[in-house]
Amino acid sequence: MAKMILVVDDEPDIMEVATVRLRHLGYEIIPAVDAEEAIVILQKDTPDLILLDLLLPKMQGDELCRKLKSDDKYKNIPVILFTASAIRLSLPEKIKEIGADDCIMKPFDSKELLEKVRKFIG
Repeated sequence: MAKMILVVDDEPDIMEVATVRLRHLGYEIIPAVDAEEAIVILQKDTPDLILLDLLLPKMQGDELCRKLKSDDKYKNIPVILFTASAIRLSLPEKIKEIGADDCIMKPFDSKELLEKVRKFIG
């Protein structure tokens, strides 16, 4: 059975590139355009990995990550942040603060994306 990845990003281009690349390698992709949609999906499915944009409408990605990592049901799911924000210099601290497992800067390199996904779920 294919490993399942929840991709939470409101940018259609990012979603498309990530989805195409990861599906090509045999991963099942579940898209969500915001944190609220991701929460609804998580109530039905348990992905093997979450790719999470930091800047989302309604609820920010860091808030969603904190919620997930504080919930016993979701805390062991690896979360890789997607960000293009200016927090680049404080990124290691930000990742640790919100409980994320890793980060990818936008625009992202497909090779880096695939390496990080494989690092966590093979």
